[in-house]
Amino acid sequence: MTDDNQTPDGRKPTLRDRMKPVEFIGIAAVLALFVGLVVLLATREPVLSLIFFGVAFIVTLVVLAMFALGFKPDDEERRDLAEQNHEHPELPSGETDAGTSGTPDAPSGPSNPHD
Repeated sequence: MTDDNQTPDGRKPTLRDRMKPVEFIGIAAVLALFVGLVVLLATREPVLSLIFFGVAFIVTLVVLAMFALGFKPDDEERRDLAEQNHEHPELPSGETDAGTSGTPDAPSGPSNPHD
């Protein structure tokens, strides 16, 4: 039997890795709830409060995701990324893509006969 929680390279993600999306959703929900309550207490309009709740939830989720994408990896993450690059299944044995400058290689599909 195979374990569904394993990554394609056979390693299991940590609990922290698996809970990261839940953390983002939880933080966004708490901030959106705060905005919804402020609007509800200020206007006494439940529909308007729900609209502001939804907008605040989506905006907060997008902003948190952008911040998460913008962080630089620390030493542990760099080591993990290097290990993943060395164990990449699409590369021939012994060849790594560590020498590239971050740009993807040309597609390995069939070449275009019209070029």
